[in-house]
Amino acid sequence: MAALISLSVAAALLFTGLVSLGLWQVHRLQWKRALIHQVEMRIHDRLGPAPPQARPDDMYRRITARGRFLHDRTTLVQASTVHGLGYWVLTPLLTDRGFIIIVNRGFVPPDRRSGYGKPTGTVRIVGLLRKTEPDGGFLRSNDPKADRWYSRDVSAISRARNLRAPVANYFLDQEYSGASTTLPIGGLTIVNFPNNHLTYAITWFALAAMVAGAYIVVMRHEWKACRA
Repeated sequence: MAALISLSVAAALLFTGLVSLGLWQVHRLQWKRALIHQVEMRIHDRLGPAPPQARPDDMYRRITARGRFLHDRTTLVQASTVHGLGYWVLTPLLTDRGFIIIVNRGFVPPDRRSGYGKPTGTVRIVGLLRKTEPDGGFLRSNDPKADRWYSRDVSAISRARNLRAPVANYFLDQEYSGASTTLPIGGLTIVNFPNNHLTYAITWFALAAMVAGAYIVVMRHEWKACRA
């Protein structure tokens, strides 16, 4: 009898835990769908001015800014794109409002890391506001001293390039408006949020059902054994 009580308690705890995990994934699914909808709305919203500092709900908004590029402070960040391996060209833009935005001007292949367009004078750019990428890439940390960059870390790049004006806490993915042979190639932003929460929820609920089924089978067996 004690063994059956212990089994019942263990089964109840396991079943409750699995159902809770399933419900949590349902909650995450609703949150993720709302996030995807919000981002899609921001991308297609009307063009707005680049803010000196961004808020969390500003991410992926289309913004515009005017200023001049500081090409001598450019940073090349390793990239993997539909065009192959190469570099993102991150150049500070000193805006006409007195602050700096780190602009991801686009992609260049390894053999063109210095042979790309460098517009002078006042320019107007349009692009998506993107969240900074601190620390580095997957299993690879940025190494500012060696000038090796694996992520678009606004703060670290600002320090490494000794940018003195106030720097926005985001970077801007510039839209692509040039010919097919123009470098850097912009407009390569991929807006893709993995959404596997429904699969996870079904998995947890299925495991909970299996636990319940196994418990019922065991208890039926014990009940028949007691009656024999």
